Amino acid sequence: MLDTYFKISERGSTLSREVRGGIVTFFTMAYIVALNPLILGGAVDSNKKFLGGFSAFGQNLPLIAATTALVAGVLTILMGVIGNFPLALATGLGLNTFVAYGIASKMTWADAMGLVVLEGLIITVLVLTGFRTAVFRAVPQQLKYAISVGIGLFIALIGLVDSGFVRRTGTGPVPVQLGDGGNLTGWPIIVFIFGLLLIAILMVKKTKGALLIGIVAATVLAIILEAAFKIGPSFISPTESNPKGWGLNIPKLPTSITSTPDFSLLGHFSLLGSFSRISLVSGILLVFTLLLSDFFDTVGTVTAIGHEAGLIGADGTVPNIEKILLVDSIAAAAGGAAGISSNTSYIESASGVGEGARTGLASVVTGICFLLTIFLSPLVAIIPYEAATPALVIVGFLMMTQVKDIDWTDLGIAIPAFLTIILMPFTYSISVGIGAGFVSHVVIRFAQGRRKDVHPLLLLVSALFVIYFLSAPISGWIG
Repeated sequence: MLDTYFKISERGSTLSREVRGGIVTFFTMAYIVALNPLILGGAVDSNKKFLGGFSAFGQNLPLIAATTALVAGVLTILMGVIGNFPLALATGLGLNTFVAYGIASKMTWADAMGLVVLEGLIITVLVLTGFRTAVFRAVPQQLKYAISVGIGLFIALIGLVDSGFVRRTGTGPVPVQLGDGGNLTGWPIIVFIFGLLLIAILMVKKTKGALLIGIVAATVLAIILEAAFKIGPSFISPTESNPKGWGLNIPKLPTSITSTPDFSLLGHFSLLGSFSRISLVSGILLVFTLLLSDFFDTVGTVTAIGHEAGLIGADGTVPNIEKILLVDSIAAAAGGAAGISSNTSYIESASGVGEGARTGLASVVTGICFLLTIFLSPLVAIIPYEAATPALVIVGFLMMTQVKDIDWTDLGIAIPAFLTIILMPFTYSISVGIGAGFVSHVVIRFAQGRRKDVHPLLLLVSALFVIYFLSAPISGWIG
């Protein structure tokens, strides 16, 4: 029954590969259950209140964590069952930061989440009318390859930064550097290097479950090292840090394996309340920013996952693309309605694809893991960044191999592809890379006198990206 419904054999996969892939995807993105509360829970709204109405930082963290896991689990299962695509969803990083510090600071938390719901409803309408799917198909195949390669570099950089292998300098003209002050120091870095090399060796030897084995083995090593050396966290306080510490979770055995969830954040939104606090134009610009980022982050993610899984058809289409985009659009509204910011597709799903996942069954497995996290969060908390991020670097390599499919002799494609590829990691934004590629492609094709090569929808979207890039000065001009 499972094989027939999910088309496991038809896509060249097996039940065990789907299960492994789903678990690996969960391990590589489980950090969001711990990280989202730190981002949303530490910001205050215009009334100086924390999310959930609390007046003291820390009290709202369990609420945000439980709701984050619940919504991610339900939506990821829906993606698997409806979209039949190996794609997991959770609160969007970047989007949650923008909501916390760019929107909530201007209004109440309920009003801010209302704008997120509004954006989700609009993007859902765009899917139901066929517009979002049409835009997806209007993108030239060569640029889709560039999007995949750019995302590969992007997630590799995420892995390197989150592990501490690459860090911000904080001073000087060079933005990043090797480790701490140009040196690799501390046991957590050893865990990352161990995990990276182990996965690489296992892949070379064609060992099944290489990514999963690497994550588990690195976690075990991390637990041993923490028990022996009492390394502690890298973040101690806003004024004090430990450069040799763990990036997020401290890998030590928990005193208990279960916790009691609290879902009181559900329904914490006011759909149109924001417009009583800010102008209509300002509200529209905020929704537009959320919309464009959500719209094209997903286009890039689905494209990259589809290429990596070998699910892209000869005409450049993804199977069930309408259903995939519909679930993703509903996720944006659902995240806002649940009070934990817009939910979106995660590029970390590529780690599960790298493990062999090809169908929505992997997403169902990932979703179940998220639901278990609601009650078993102490167990998830033992996996440190340094043990999970090697998988991202390896998957980045796998996605980078698609660079060979780009026609570098056609400058009308090559230059936009280059900008797409480099700007994703350099700006830490998928949307920026896609926007730069679209706009430059349109400009160059027009300069070449090849206007017929530009799809009308791509021209429209490029114009929207110009507005997106200029939203700050436009907002300032409007006042």
